[in-house]
Amino acid sequence: MTAPARPAAAQPLTASTFVVEGMRCAACIARLEHGLAALPGVAAARVNFTNRRVRVDHLDEIGEDRLIDAIDGLGFTAHAFAGEAADSGRSESRRLVLALAVAGFAMMNVMLLSVSIWSGADGATRQLFHWLSALIALPTVAYSGRVFFASAWSALRRGRTNMDVPISIGVLLTLAMSLYETALGGAHAYFDGVVMLLFFLLGGRFLDSVMRDRARGGVDALLRRLPAEATVIARDGAHQRRAIAELAPGMRLLVTAGERIAADGIVEEGESAVDRSLVTGESAPETAAAGAEVLAGTINLSTPLVVKVTRAGEATAIADIARLMESAGQSKSRYMRIADRASRLYAPAVHTLAALTLAGWLVAGLGWHVALTNAVAVLIITCPCALGLAVPVAQVVASGALMRAGVLVKDGSALERLAKADRALLDKTGTVTLGRPVVTGGLPGAPGERAILHALARASRHPSALAVAAALADAPAAPLADIVEEAGFGVRGLVHGVEVRLGRPGWAGPADTDASILFRIGDATPHAIRVADRERDDAAAAIARLAALGLAPEILSGDAPGVVEALAGELGVHGRARLTPQDKYAVVQAEEAAGHRVLMVGDGINDGPALKAAWVSMAPAGASDVGQMAADLVFVGARLMPVPVAVAAARRTMRVVAQNFALAIGYNVLAVPLAVAGFVTPLIAALAMSGSSLVVVANAMRLRSAAR
Repeated sequence: MTAPARPAAAQPLTASTFVVEGMRCAACIARLEHGLAALPGVAAARVNFTNRRVRVDHLDEIGEDRLIDAIDGLGFTAHAFAGEAADSGRSESRRLVLALAVAGFAMMNVMLLSVSIWSGADGATRQLFHWLSALIALPTVAYSGRVFFASAWSALRRGRTNMDVPISIGVLLTLAMSLYETALGGAHAYFDGVVMLLFFLLGGRFLDSVMRDRARGGVDALLRRLPAEATVIARDGAHQRRAIAELAPGMRLLVTAGERIAADGIVEEGESAVDRSLVTGESAPETAAAGAEVLAGTINLSTPLVVKVTRAGEATAIADIARLMESAGQSKSRYMRIADRASRLYAPAVHTLAALTLAGWLVAGLGWHVALTNAVAVLIITCPCALGLAVPVAQVVASGALMRAGVLVKDGSALERLAKADRALLDKTGTVTLGRPVVTGGLPGAPGERAILHALARASRHPSALAVAAALADAPAAPLADIVEEAGFGVRGLVHGVEVRLGRPGWAGPADTDASILFRIGDATPHAIRVADRERDDAAAAIARLAALGLAPEILSGDAPGVVEALAGELGVHGRARLTPQDKYAVVQAEEAAGHRVLMVGDGINDGPALKAAWVSMAPAGASDVGQMAADLVFVGARLMPVPVAVAAARRTMRVVAQNFALAIGYNVLAVPLAVAGFVTPLIAALAMSGSSLVVVANAMRLRSAAR
């Protein structure tokens, strides 16, 4: 049988997701991703450390069993992801807390005995206390230490190492040395150090697990807002209850009062109030009548609605948000990549250093006991827990704080880039304003013209076009041919061979007008349609805070100069009008070329190039698909304040990350030479290592209030 080659770009791929057990560190992630990506027939593999899953994009001929075997060959146990019921994340937290409780209880008792020895107990009393300590420590190590032993053994029997291998060697060697000393009546035993090391290591693992559970819980809680079933109206008018997995575009749903809507769709019948707070953050109910768009997860509050499904399942807006939230946990910042590389080098480096320490002390003639004690101290004190936790803990805590504040971080490196931004460029419509304008005048009166205008307007998702379509909701729509939307300009089509246009002045008609948009049929005089939009309630405060943060905000808009100047003057910033997508892109590039790091905030299709060109970008949750895809962060709700809040939180996060790095590196620079030189016992090593991890975690926990 010929092995499949690497997939070509045009070949269709299948995505398989597996739950992986035994992932402990960044080195495990790298091994999985690189190992799977190197397989013939696999296009890409991406690990989500938060929920312990790996997604593999592969050719269909590569079965899941073969991928599971490959993962097993890399040193991990995996099974196909079969929904949340199969997820073991929370059970891992429960296992860790039980192991932590046992280690904590044992630590307190062993320390009481140790204090008595340190206070002067000698002879038979010291010997008795040592044996009692051994009696407590042995079952504790067997139970609480299995978390590390199982992982280390799994790695070793597949011919590799991970960060649990030196930890396990250190624990078992220290335990063996202590038993040996106790059996021979020696003065020093380190049962206290062993159980203390396990307690603090398990404490760090438990905290890490709890924070990842919380991050994953945000996604799960979002998806749990969807109902399990929906009422489908069949062609003969019969009502059928169906699981939401069976819904498809084109189906008609009956949504009763008080029921959550199961799919995205358009209201066909009825008028009601809809609670959209889950998706938009806006607590005030919105009216939904015929023609209005409703989203999955929102609640129909008053009267029944008939909704035609436009998007279901994984295509809904709420599923998109969940994917954004999940992707935030998968990407890596520069600091994370540094920590990854350091972790990959850790195991071979620490084993080599411990071996050299052992050999050095033996050559120096100090004997096996001293040499082994110092080598064990090196193994324990070089545990990279602090370095491994330095970045992910800070990012997870900060992302959680931002999520609660209504900001979804799509890219882990976005926080790092956002912290360095020194220039803010904001689109006007839909960003500084709500993007829900209303027509204030200028609509044609002739029924034929209104029908053509209605057909053009409903072909576009631009806020001004939507306002025109809403204003003409009662008018019929004329049949148009060759409808094309030109990003940043407008929409055009043909009626009986005559071109009709709806769009910006200068494209649909003369440029020397302050009208928002023009409607033109052939060479006839265009209709100047006036559309007014309302700025977000906190726009002035948000822009003032951006200025206070040193980002010098500026408004970029494709609207008429009069409209832009009025808004910019009201907000006290500079504004540029009549900008095409190319103009906005050029402005961003010019700012970047001048040495600035631009934060671009925009929502429309016409903002896509500028969003991608900027150093970092943000988009509101109501943005177009292009806008959301291009942005690094997405904020929900009707407020603009999440933008400066995210900037402030990102800066604070980077300060904490830098502090954590300094703490972790400084600890190793100071502690390792002391351990190699023999100034550190295994007990002191356990205290020092545990203390460094706790300091890093405690420092990161300060970010819980970062999003203010």
